[in-house]
Amino acid sequence: MTELVRLDIEHEIATITLDSPNNRNALSQRLITELATHLAVATADPAVRFIVLTHTGTVFCSGADLSEAADGTGAAIGATAALTLMRQIIDARQPVVAVLRGPARAGGTGLVAASDIALVADHVDFAFAEVSIGVAPAIISIPLLAKLAPRAAGQYLLSAARFDCHEAARIGLVTEAVPEAELDARLADLLTQLRRTAPGAVAATKHILTRSLRYDLDVHGQDMVELSADLFNGAEARAGMQAFLTKTSPPWASIATTDKAQL
Repeated sequence: MTELVRLDIEHEIATITLDSPNNRNALSQRLITELATHLAVATADPAVRFIVLTHTGTVFCSGADLSEAADGTGAAIGATAALTLMRQIIDARQPVVAVLRGPARAGGTGLVAASDIALVADHVDFAFAEVSIGVAPAIISIPLLAKLAPRAAGQYLLSAARFDCHEAARIGLVTEAVPEAELDARLADLLTQLRRTAPGAVAATKHILTRSLRYDLDVHGQDMVELSADLFNGAEARAGMQAFLTKTSPPWASIATTDKAQL
């Protein structure tokens, strides 16, 4: 069976690639499991100093796999797995660098927020699309609220509006946006700079930087799992996911120009 996530380790760098372009690298249970497995291998390898999280295809990650979520089963399992995945990235002793050549939506933005550094191509855009399908950004709210400017968090989490890479950098979701042709060179420069740092000191510094985020995961994580499961099993989510999958407007959409493309 072909892997949905690939791991390559070379020259102290573990590159983890989301490789499920047919469904826009959606966070299916299988993809989450494979990503968690590769993260565990990479973080435990004493030879790995840096982790790069990237993707194939035109989309970095479209969020939850709604074809799985729409049947109403396994919502709690999926939410728990997503929380564990965020924790793995945050707890990694190595810096995790997300590299995006395509957009991120919903749960995909959580992967970006959980990463320590995010480099994106300057055509990439983002949306926290959950409320448009009848759920809330429960699990990903924990890393997002640790990174985003508060007013921007309110604006974009409540509206599901799309925003570009420059706005993403301004509000704290990403580190830097560069022309796609320059992205590999910028990553190489960053890794060269990181190689000058002491691994133990970097691990300790990352532990300091993520202190409040780890606390929030401990305090609020289980509540967010339960909230996510409840909402995904609720009437609004069923209607919203059905509307998305059938490319129709959800019942609460009062304007006929609902933009489904942002999902």
